[in-house]
Amino acid sequence: MTNADEAQIFAVFDEEMLRTGSRADFVFESLRDAIWDGRIGRGVRVREEEIARNMGVSRTPVREALQRLQQRGLLVVGAGRGLVVAELRHDQVVELYAMREVLEGSAARFAAQRATEAEIAHLTRLQRELRQTNKDAMKLVMLNRQFHQVLYHAAHNQYLMQTLDLLLDSFALLNHTTFRMPKRRESDEEHRKIVEAIEKRAPDQAEQAARAHIRNAQRTRFDHASTAAKRHFAQS
Repeated sequence: MTNADEAQIFAVFDEEMLRTGSRADFVFESLRDAIWDGRIGRGVRVREEEIARNMGVSRTPVREALQRLQQRGLLVVGAGRGLVVAELRHDQVVELYAMREVLEGSAARFAAQRATEAEIAHLTRLQRELRQTNKDAMKLVMLNRQFHQVLYHAAHNQYLMQTLDLLLDSFALLNHTTFRMPKRRESDEEHRKIVEAIEKRAPDQAEQAARAHIRNAQRTRFDHASTAAKRHFAQS
């Protein structure tokens, strides 16, 4: 990345978080979000000294954050021994979605049994906002992440939360949500079914709706990738 590119990436980070939180945590979460949002793409080299300079911190918290990102599989050692953002193979993406389907289904099941009324109201509000947001892709991404995070918390199972947290780090390597892809707005109805089942305290129905939601997201991603590959082949 050029200095200008990095300056643009780090310009969006929260200065208040830097002042009040752990600097290593701040760097870790900022880089993870940048990878998730696609501001740092797959295969891009991440340089310790440039991150420290652009974020206004010493190299020690940056080094710690990079080690954590490497431990979680978001960064790997590339050519020249530098750290680069990892790239997932097709079979790894299949495995990721298979695990997310199981875990997300479990989260919805537990939420139907344990969610508070306030959590259900929050899910309902987020689902409504998602349905009403049309053209703002970044807002859709943000609301979708919030929806799923509230769903996970509503399950009230700390071990499930920890496992999902690790899994979703790997999903950051996909760079973007299927919300940005054409014909994926049927997810509005999928979210509605999940929330409706939780409201009715119907664990089986909630789990089935959540698992179907993840299967459909996977199918959309692979269909989109296949179409893009065919278009590229036709133009080459």
